[in-house]
Amino acid sequence: MAVVGSVHGGSLHSKFQTLPPAKIFNSQKRSTLHRRPPSPPIFISTNLSDVNPIHLQDLYSSCNHSCHRFPNISPDGRVEPVDVDKLRIALSHSSVVVSVFARPETVTSLPENLNNGGDWYRRMIPLTPFSGKLVGFGRAVSDNGLTASIYDVMVIPSLQGRGIGRMILQRIIRLLTNKGIYDIAALCSDQEMGFVKACGFGDDILGSTTMMYTRSGNHILVKSAGRKVLMVPPLRKP
Repeated sequence: MAVVGSVHGGSLHSKFQTLPPAKIFNSQKRSTLHRRPPSPPIFISTNLSDVNPIHLQDLYSSCNHSCHRFPNISPDGRVEPVDVDKLRIALSHSSVVVSVFARPETVTSLPENLNNGGDWYRRMIPLTPFSGKLVGFGRAVSDNGLTASIYDVMVIPSLQGRGIGRMILQRIIRLLTNKGIYDIAALCSDQEMGFVKACGFGDDILGSTTMMYTRSGNHILVKSAGRKVLMVPPLRKP
């Protein structure tokens, strides 16, 4: 390397040059910043009997997620709690239910401490819906023949950004397409639109927009004005 440098007037040939220390540090720093936090061990279930409505109600509250399109919101920004009895009925009529469970200690632990310390005895117990905590959920309603709609995809805030929500949505889509159902809509907010698009959804080619029935005295249909947008996958080529 020193000989090559002296032959080329004191500067290394381009193929032997390396980045300055500052650039190396910045490159490593950028890769660290964009690296997704590790996902803890999870158990994914599609069995309705694995979902406890009380635990699901707690998940709705933890995610500040509402089942209603126009929920009542408190002054501190919290949505009204979901009614457990109605939630139990909704679950029983859902065509697809996907729930995700993780060890309780991983929900509040820091990412770098997920695999260190903790209760070693609990770590020896297999992760199941009975030994784990409900940390993610999603469901779909379908006529089981032609169309389906996806609702309530959510992940507990402490585990968001680890790909769990994508796994939930992909599992729902796989279960529906295995039944030959490809007309799949996902009702989402503006904040959720980027996530839904990243999972393969696109604008409706028919240009449709969700219309919501209101409980007002006039009983009119109102356009959601961008708050709720109907997203469907693009048509498959024959």
